[in-house]
Amino acid sequence: MTRSYQVYRAALPEVCAAQPAKMVFTADADGRCEVFTWDAATCRARQVTERPHGTLHGAIDRDAHVWWFDEDDHGAGRWRFQPFEGGPDLPGLLGVPEGEPRGLAVSDGASVAMGIGDARSTAVHLGPRGGAAREVTRVDGHATLSGITPDGRLLALSGAAGSARAVTVLADDGTPRAVLAGDGPGGRLWSLGFAPTAGRAELLLVRESNDRYLLASWTPDTGVVTHSWCAFDTEITARWHPEGRSLLVRQDRHGRSTLHRVHLAEHTVEPVPTPRGTLLDAAPRTGSDVQFLWTDTATPPRMVSTAGTGLPPTHGIPERVPGEHRDLWTPGPDGPVHSLLSLPEGRTGAVPAVFLVHGGPADHDRDAYDGVVHSLVASGFAVVRVNYRGSTGYGPRWRRAFGEGVGLTQVADLVAVRADLVARGVVRADAAGLWGTSWGGYLVLLALGTHPGLWQAGVAVKPVADCAAAYRTTTPALRALDERLFGGTPDEVPERYERSSPRHYAAAVRAPLLVAAATRDAKCPPGQVRDYLTALQGAGVRHESMWLDTGHDGYEADDHVAVLRRAVVFLDRELRQGRPRTTPKTPRSDRSGDSGRKRSPAPAGTGGTHTERSSGHAEGHHPQ
Repeated sequence: MTRSYQVYRAALPEVCAAQPAKMVFTADADGRCEVFTWDAATCRARQVTERPHGTLHGAIDRDAHVWWFDEDDHGAGRWRFQPFEGGPDLPGLLGVPEGEPRGLAVSDGASVAMGIGDARSTAVHLGPRGGAAREVTRVDGHATLSGITPDGRLLALSGAAGSARAVTVLADDGTPRAVLAGDGPGGRLWSLGFAPTAGRAELLLVRESNDRYLLASWTPDTGVVTHSWCAFDTEITARWHPEGRSLLVRQDRHGRSTLHRVHLAEHTVEPVPTPRGTLLDAAPRTGSDVQFLWTDTATPPRMVSTAGTGLPPTHGIPERVPGEHRDLWTPGPDGPVHSLLSLPEGRTGAVPAVFLVHGGPADHDRDAYDGVVHSLVASGFAVVRVNYRGSTGYGPRWRRAFGEGVGLTQVADLVAVRADLVARGVVRADAAGLWGTSWGGYLVLLALGTHPGLWQAGVAVKPVADCAAAYRTTTPALRALDERLFGGTPDEVPERYERSSPRHYAAAVRAPLLVAAATRDAKCPPGQVRDYLTALQGAGVRHESMWLDTGHDGYEADDHVAVLRRAVVFLDRELRQGRPRTTPKTPRSDRSGDSGRKRSPAPAGTGGTHTERSSGHAEGHHPQ
């Protein structure tokens, strides 16, 4: 490895159900994310894919065939597979058009179901592995295939009934067998897949109800059964144990994670001991083995097997991140706001700070290793990660708290935490910057425009800059999200979109601003960013722009590192006015660009690994 960084996807290997020693995982391949096999018996890896822009989606079926999604620069492509030991790349199903990946499931008998989507709809195709496909259903908008029964006779599709809160069970000919809905207008429902036991069709669900998260299940005979005895106050996800009778439940709570083993028949919940921190992924394996991917802010991710199974190494970065890492709770109108605070070593008095703003909004910052935090703390900055209202991990009421308006509520929490840290003498009032990507970049622009006197610099990567314009040109899934957040379309509630739009406040911005945007970004389209930059230019606001020839997400570490370097140098210049400066600690890179929020870079000289800032959702689904 000649580069000073690596890419790393925060997920456990996928395990072959019939041969648990055979696994598939994604890892660094000369600065790109690629798919590898792993043989736990010999502790040997084999690289399966080698694509110019990397490969993110990989899987393995019961017959140990390795699957990956072969996509183009725009995210459209097809599923392919090959034998575990190697061989020709074969099409997963014949006759399936290119599209976006929206789920893959393979039955014990090698029936393959795949969800493929475009801007208008989602189709589910079914057929024998490598054989001719037939389209069994097509639904409007965005839906996700979330499972197939071992016998291949039933499929589960989330969001297929015109609602993100519905799950549809389909027969293998596309006939709907059941439509499962959440409780009431605010309730939500997630599908987590069918039990792996042959001869039994039981679908695992998570239900949001009365500000709690409950496990539920569906069978053709009983319908939906809600296990009200097993309730959690914050988001969860779960996986079936291989024997199909118990579950491993992972809970995200207050920026950290816990594990529980749930026995449905016995109505018991047992804690599974894990270190304090975050579990980016966790899975039950054959026998009593539980595998999890653990980290905290000071410690890079580590794969752990309670049975001592050999897992792929997560090497290349130092054992511990420098600095002091602590929690901060700031009083707020809907309850205390939780922040993760990282301070540079040897700090004396107040220091310049960077508020690293997470996206989503339905996401949260975790007590987990983040290469951006590592780089900033090593460069002498305090780093503040605020889990503002709307974040996950603090219960349904917190996630729904948008009292001051979309974006404005979250900015109010950033302002409150800043004031708290200044009052405590931790952060310099004249040296506070903001850095965010995607929805986090949106909040950076909004904060700079609505509270121009509080911030001295901002970095917005691939942001929403004009809410109405972004709505009209973004993806269907994000338009649906906007309609839920704002209570309608821009034509129906134009004043809400205008009030929450950074473009509306562009002329008020006073802090220098760095904007990095992507020319092929379908989620935060480039046109609305260009209009915002034009508004800054007209108002005489000092700013810099960086255009990337990518989409919203990407897999190349070089591009991400280039944005990191530019951002840290920019923040060092703007936040250390009149003070001695340190040399920014950023990875070496010889190309420009940004790979989005899928990976975070580590400091130079560490052989750093990149971890996903957005991975590890415990909200009843696994984002693709």
